[in-house]
Order: sequence, then structure tokens, then C-alpha cells
Amino acid sequence: MEQLRDAVEKLSRSQFIIGDSALEVVPMQEHGGRSVGDDLFGVSAWLHRLSEEINVPYNTIKEYRWVASRWPEQHRCPVVAFSTHQILAAISDPEERWEAIKNPPLDERSGKRRWTPETTRQRVGYHGPGPETVQEKVEAVHDLVADEQVATQVATDLLRRPSVAFKAMTDDTARHQVNHAQVEQSRQLRDAHEAELTGAERPFEPTVRRINHALEFLDLVGACQRFVAATGRIVPSLREYRSRRGTREAHHTLYLEHLPLVVVGTVFVCHHSAKSMWSRA
Repeated sequence: MEQLRDAVEKLSRSQFIIGDSALEVVPMQEHGGRSVGDDLFGVSAWLHRLSEEINVPYNTIKEYRWVASRWPEQHRCPVVAFSTHQILAAISDPEERWEAIKNPPLDERSGKRRWTPETTRQRVGYHGPGPETVQEKVEAVHDLVADEQVATQVATDLLRRPSVAFKAMTDDTARHQVNHAQVEQSRQLRDAHEAELTGAERPFEPTVRRINHALEFLDLVGACQRFVAATGRIVPSLREYRSRRGTREAHHTLYLEHLPLVVVGTVFVCHHSAKSMWSRA
């Protein structure tokens, strides 16, 4: 941890060195802040040239220059990160700004007084630079949608964007949750519909069910009768085939022996099917 603190201090010193060097090349206006007319006096050209010389992005040099102008060397805090100086630089009154950095707020998580990105932004009333990277923006959004109602509304609005919905469904977990929610909603709607149908029965509903079962039984009996009649027509026709005498007699004997079994089996099926129907009634 000590090495990390040393690394942060060295990084902050390096960032201030870049800002101080940019100030030497192109001093700020007398009021100490950004000037709308900077570019009119060649500031942009000089900063672009410096950016090419040291291979640092132009916007980075421009920002470091402005932060360095807001924090004279004697008012800087070496143990505080450059990013904290950058955010607190938004405090317009110099005395208040220099005093603020000496009095960090209490961090509830650690129980120590120290600056964090969140407490720093709170100190300036969120007027400092907001989240810049994708991860910082995601974390900021998560903080804002901690409430379930807000999160639901935001997620619904975002999924109405075709490109957002398409990319979101490439995540296996998100796709599984959406599919699970759809199945669960369908189940709840089905249960509600069945509960509505199986509520208090109307007076004529039992009678209607019995009539329907009787009609189904008659249809089944008719189908069995047609089956027996068709069997009686088809089996004797086997005798008309030209074959040996012994084969014809065997067919005839087979028909006479097995026809009663076919009829009995059909009646048995009809009986049990009818019994099942009436039990449901």
C-alpha cells in the first residue's frame, strides 16, 4: 500500500510538472481561469506544438495547464491525488479552494478523513468534471438506479432502443433473465386465466359436461362398430386370392378363430374408454 501511495504522489507531481511547463509556454489570463479568447492569441497553436513535442494529447495538456493555474505550488497537497486537485479546482473562490483541500471529509467506509472521487464531487456540488471512462459512467448510472422502480423504468426505456436491446442480448446472463421473466409472466397469466375459469361454476355447466361426455361415448361406440364391420368385410376377401387349397383353408380357419377375439378386444377398449369418460364427468 505504501508503494501505491508513493506511485500516486509521483504521478501527481508529474501531472503538475506538465501543467506548470504548459503555463510557462502559454501563461493564463490575469483572472486565472480559462479564457474564451485564448485561441485568438495563438494559445491553441502553442499547446498543439507542445503536445507533439512531448507526445501527450492536446486536451490533456490543456486541462493540466488550467489545473496548475488554479493551484499555486505552495497550496498544493502532495498526499492528495492530482484528480482531487482537478475536481476541487472548480471552486471559484481561491481561499475557499485552498482551505478545502486541507480538510477532507469523513469516509464512511473506512472511518478516516480522506478524499474520494465521490466526496470530492459532492464538495463542489457536482460541478467538477464528471465520469469520463465507460466504467466510471456505468458506476455513476448504477448509483442513480439503486431504486427498483427507477431501475425498471430506465431498463425499459433503454431496451426500446433496437441497438441497445441487440447488444444486451449478447450477454448470456441478461438473455437468460429476460427469457425467464417472459416464461414466468406467461405462467402467471395462464394461472390467472385458469383460476378465472375454475371459479364458481354456473348452474348448467355440470349438465353440459355430461352431455359432451355422452356424445364422445357415442362417437367411440360408432367408431368401434365401424371397425368390427370393416374387419368382417376385409377378412373373408382373403379367400378370393388365388392360392393353394391349403392356404385358403388356413386363411378361413384363421379368420374364424380370431374374429371373436377382435370383437371382444374392441368392446373391451370401448368399455374402458367409456368408463374413463364418465369418471371425469
